[in-house]
Amino acid sequence: MKIIVGITGGIAAYKAPELVRLLKKAGHEVRCAATGHALEFVTRVTLETVSGAPLYSDLFASGRTEHISLKDWGEMLVVAPATANIIGKVASGIADDALSTLLLAFSSKPVVMAPAMNCEMWAHPAVQRNVETLKSWGIRMVGPAEGELACGVSGVGRMSEPEEIVKSVATVLQHTGPLAGQRWLVTAGPTYERIDSVRFIGNYSSGKMGFALAEALAGAGAEVELVTGPTSLNISTSRRVNVHRVESAREMYAAATEVFPSCHGAILSAAVADYRPAECADHKLKKNGSEGMTLELVQNPDILATLGGMKREGQTLVGFALETDNEEANAQRKLEKKNLDYIVLNSLRDKGAGFGVDTNKVYIIGRDGSRTESPLLSKQEVARLIINTVTS
Repeated sequence: MKIIVGITGGIAAYKAPELVRLLKKAGHEVRCAATGHALEFVTRVTLETVSGAPLYSDLFASGRTEHISLKDWGEMLVVAPATANIIGKVASGIADDALSTLLLAFSSKPVVMAPAMNCEMWAHPAVQRNVETLKSWGIRMVGPAEGELACGVSGVGRMSEPEEIVKSVATVLQHTGPLAGQRWLVTAGPTYERIDSVRFIGNYSSGKMGFALAEALAGAGAEVELVTGPTSLNISTSRRVNVHRVESAREMYAAATEVFPSCHGAILSAAVADYRPAECADHKLKKNGSEGMTLELVQNPDILATLGGMKREGQTLVGFALETDNEEANAQRKLEKKNLDYIVLNSLRDKGAGFGVDTNKVYIIGRDGSRTESPLLSKQEVARLIINTVTS
């Protein structure tokens, strides 16, 4: 999702950069809009650095109707902190600066506010009346929480922590995102094929691309079934990702084939082992003098081909191809042979792409002959590009 974070002039504005960071980690694109007083607490440079986009703070600086163009770009507006002043302005229809003007223009899209103020201000009848007005319009309030306030007293008025705001955003998107009501399968990470009780055949996949895809799908409103091989990664920002942890290719095959029939689509980014040892010893194999060891391998079930055979009309199936030679020709053959709608090509020739890194460069090839190429981007940005391409 494309989310605008609005920052107003309260001490809790210092938490805004962390909120932006968590939203981006969850796979969202983020831009910031701030009031003049907000910039007394957090700098323009900080907000532009963490968001990776110019800050909107001056209604007249550009000479254009930027509050309208930014409204057209954004799909959700999160105001954190939301002071009594901004709450009162919106409730009264006042638009006298960049953020309040943007908020009034945003009336047809979801808005989340995280109030933050002194406890007596929060309890004031005017503030409570304004909050109830905004709630009746569909604006979601997160908090405020109870705790120690900047003024030195304790009470209700503390801004909810960024993690709680992100969870609330995820809840809203469940009902409003472009993929709301859909269920998607994602596979991620490597598979390990045991040789004995301590050794295995595996690969260098970290699972980062698959986890980024799962988080981006959840951020767009989908329910996600993430089937992942061994990895140290965790999903921490969305309650709509159901994680199935497996070890071997056969375990991943069983989980994926069980879930896929109920899904709108699947993106299979896991690096699945093609072969496994024919036998697995239940103890550690010992050296036998100076002799070598012969390991007999048998083929694992082909998850992608199986799902391609199961795919019904209306389902979307996306595969990954990691190639080193004849990249596009091999990817095209895989697309056709396994009945895919799209294939995402990684080339190990591209510096900064592939296993274990935080960036990627991909080529998305469609069954209809379409081709989308990305520059080197973060895996979160690549995930959004993939999802936008295969669901458009």
